[in-house]
Amino acid sequence: NNGKRIRMLTVIDEYTRKCLAIRVGHTLKAHHVLDTLSTLFITEGIPDHIRSDNGSEFTASTLRNWLESIGVKTAYIEPGSPWENGYNESFNGKLRDELLNTEIFYTLKEAQILIEQWRVHYNEVRPHSSLGYRPPAPKTIISDSNTNKYEQTFTSTH
Repeated sequence: NNGKRIRMLTVIDEYTRKCLAIRVGHTLKAHHVLDTLSTLFITEGIPDHIRSDNGSEFTASTLRNWLESIGVKTAYIEPGSPWENGYNESFNGKLRDELLNTEIFYTLKEAQILIEQWRVHYNEVRPHSSLGYRPPAPKTIISDSNTNKYEQTFTSTH
């Protein structure tokens, strides 16, 4: 989009490997993270903990205080140690290889639409070797909404 960089917040459930959300914009601030997570907590339930890198959008006092107030623990990875957030880093690599490196986005809206389409495909169709070559959330499986046990990892990408 006119050479403007896009920033993405990716949220992955470590247990199911499902991508719960990808927020795409020109900026990524703590209030964007808080907005995305509050929506997910309503639809998916509140997780035990959140794992993230140490970006300012994740370490901001408003976000940390909000997470603490609702009982969500934070697990920040060591700086320069992306392997500590392996599920999310692996996901971001797949997103980069399978979509971002193959497309030119002319508008932010186009990027948002194509990335969301890829996320749905990733969750519902694309086979995952770690899951026995099944997708994390195939359309044919209905989850039990009473079991909101999940662990989220999230990070920002450029």
